[in-house]
Amino acid sequence: MSTPQQGSALDRLRGLGREVAKFGAVGGVGVLVNLGVFNLIRHTTDLQVVRASVIATVVAIVTNYIGFRYFTYRDRAHTGSSRELPLFAAFSVIGLVVENGVLYTATYGFGWDGPLATNVFKFIGIGTATVFRFWSYRTWVFKALPEPAPAQAAVQAPGPAPVAALRGGAESGESAARAPEPAGK
Repeated sequence: MSTPQQGSALDRLRGLGREVAKFGAVGGVGVLVNLGVFNLIRHTTDLQVVRASVIATVVAIVTNYIGFRYFTYRDRAHTGSSRELPLFAAFSVIGLVVENGVLYTATYGFGWDGPLATNVFKFIGIGTATVFRFWSYRTWVFKALPEPAPAQAAVQAPGPAPVAALRGGAESGESAARAPEPAGK
């Protein structure tokens, strides 16, 4: 969602609200994927808690990228894989460390490693990392497109040409906007 730089505070707040709602929808799917993969790995393999969590987080990150690029931030600048993917990956790795750092501390620092405790601390870690991810993705990865200036919007607007331009622009001083006359006249 392109957040207007100009406009009322209410318009900016509404835009932010829509962005948060879309981010939350994609993030909600990511949380379900993350917790589902985490619990699947925990109950079907002998992997340690944090290793299972890292794998689940990576699967959720891939899912989230698709949702963010094609739903939440589909109207934002498309800077391509040369900029967007490395930034997304870098900020996602920081979020992964935050998320799994909470789980690591609870599991190995305090010994809280039962099935309920690991899910609770995994969820707390996801919540903590989500705040960082929201800020970093909207600020650095999926940048808002600048709003066009009002004069540019009028020039770029499709539709019929103004009457003055059709008459040669003499009435409105738009002679510079006229097409040049063909050579030989």
